[in-house]
Amino acid sequence: MDTEVLTRGDRAVPAEDDALWWRSAVIYQVYVRSFADGNGDGTGDLSGVRQHLGYLKDLGVDAIWFNPWYPSPLADGGYDVQDYRDIDPRFGTLDEAELLIQEALALGIRTIIDVVPNHVSDQHPWFQAALAAGPGSPERERFWFHPGKGPNGDEMPTHWESSFQGETWTRTTNPDGTPGEWYLHMFTPEQPDLNWNHPDVRREHEDILRFWFDRGVAGVRIDSAALLIKDPDLPEVGEKQGPGQHPTEDRDELHDVYRSWRAIADSYPGTRVLVGEIWVPDIVRFTNYLRPDEMHTAFNFDFLARPWGAASFRESISATLEAHAPVGAPSTWVLSNHDVTRPVTRYGREDTAFAFLKKRFGVPTDPELGLHRARAAALLVAALPGSLYIYQGDELGLPEVEDLPLHLIEDPMHFRSGGTDPGRDGCRVPLPWAGDRAPFGFSPDGAETWLPQPEGWSTLTVAAQAADPASTLNLYRAALRLRRELPELGDGPLTWWDDAPGLADRSGTGHDADILAFRRGDGFACVVNAGDDPVALPPGATVLLSSSPLEAGDLPANAAAWLQLEPESTTTTTTGASAPRG
Repeated sequence: MDTEVLTRGDRAVPAEDDALWWRSAVIYQVYVRSFADGNGDGTGDLSGVRQHLGYLKDLGVDAIWFNPWYPSPLADGGYDVQDYRDIDPRFGTLDEAELLIQEALALGIRTIIDVVPNHVSDQHPWFQAALAAGPGSPERERFWFHPGKGPNGDEMPTHWESSFQGETWTRTTNPDGTPGEWYLHMFTPEQPDLNWNHPDVRREHEDILRFWFDRGVAGVRIDSAALLIKDPDLPEVGEKQGPGQHPTEDRDELHDVYRSWRAIADSYPGTRVLVGEIWVPDIVRFTNYLRPDEMHTAFNFDFLARPWGAASFRESISATLEAHAPVGAPSTWVLSNHDVTRPVTRYGREDTAFAFLKKRFGVPTDPELGLHRARAAALLVAALPGSLYIYQGDELGLPEVEDLPLHLIEDPMHFRSGGTDPGRDGCRVPLPWAGDRAPFGFSPDGAETWLPQPEGWSTLTVAAQAADPASTLNLYRAALRLRRELPELGDGPLTWWDDAPGLADRSGTGHDADILAFRRGDGFACVVNAGDDPVALPPGATVLLSSSPLEAGDLPANAAAWLQLEPESTTTTTTGASAPRG
């Protein structure tokens, strides 16, 4: 597999006062536990991240987003937070986090942290105090404690469904051993939901934002951002109808919370961004969170979940850009994250879409086909308007690890499915850095990593790929370098190139259904061939970069190319042009 690149250049360090840096940023997601092990105990840590900041600079990223790095019992991979004002000792110290933030910024890389406002760990001091205080206490008002239904309170207060499958209420035990109240947890029982109608909860999270902004972080990613507010009447789903009336999701009161957070972010120098994890199917209600006085951006999960195909991708891109335009917010593009099956595996399957409830053991995949498509998809998303997120390891073309020993799986999604769902640990396996055997430079030789790495990963290490011009790592490096150099890329409008010479449907009925082609400005175009046959590229275009080697000048199947164009008159459809907002 070859990587063709025309231009090269040094990466510029972004100015600290660049108010719109977030609109075109390339943001790299670090799952600390699996990035690099600096102290040799088999678990990734901040020391490991600091040692590899140069790698991220060379890759060409503008910011790092860290999954939760706070003290946690790890009932849900750190999303059960025990203390927001410290670092989990397995990862390092608060002083080390502050050093990392400054060292990264010196290289031109900003830091974004994760906040999980929907819930805390059951080991959090607030929840422990609530359990000890008993029914009717002020401590319990910060959570959703409620008597059960039925004569003896044996029935759960509602039948709401968990995001992790299974029940959403757990019954407590009174000091005398009798059954007590129930408490709500939309995820695991170890993650009790907070009551966002309580002023203590709102004030605490506002203070958490200030704590980390004071330490120099450039933004906050908000986990499960549309789930915070619950209907205090505890209706069942569907008992109340209409937008904003779901008992646990996307309630209108949420917007007051994020307006308050935005005011705090705007009170700091520079631009401190709010990034929402928002799973809302209604695109208009989704973009309501992106109004100028709320969040800056939000994850675009619609594109991530789409099956491989030109029509599917185009529909998602068009809908996303058109929805963002009225609020002036940039779109975000992402192929995977710490929850999602890696693209190399997903795109090699018969069903290339993604849905949590469809994950099962033993689903076959074609890794070679998946890699071709994943590389093409990487060029596609890097050419789209807005910001780009890269999950660690995708730049290496890592596959999902689907044969983890069952006794090592930790993800609660696996257990709460009764063992039918393999869970998310397969995309969280430690990265391979160098060498021909595990731990591949993630830890010192002889150390046992917290999840085992496949034996065949020696050709996928950073060291091996850095020496191979055709590697996926060098494809990503070239794409991010061009993205920074070319003025057409990043934020801005996109025009569909439906009459591109040579790409028309050979039947004469119109645009080829397997081809996705668009232009950015007058001089750049991206062409994706999602079909099974090679296609001729437009005459006169210069190939800047291709995900696979050309075949006699044609773009092969399941490949993408970036083109430099001579100015000419073409028929295009402009999508998503909007005025930037700060």
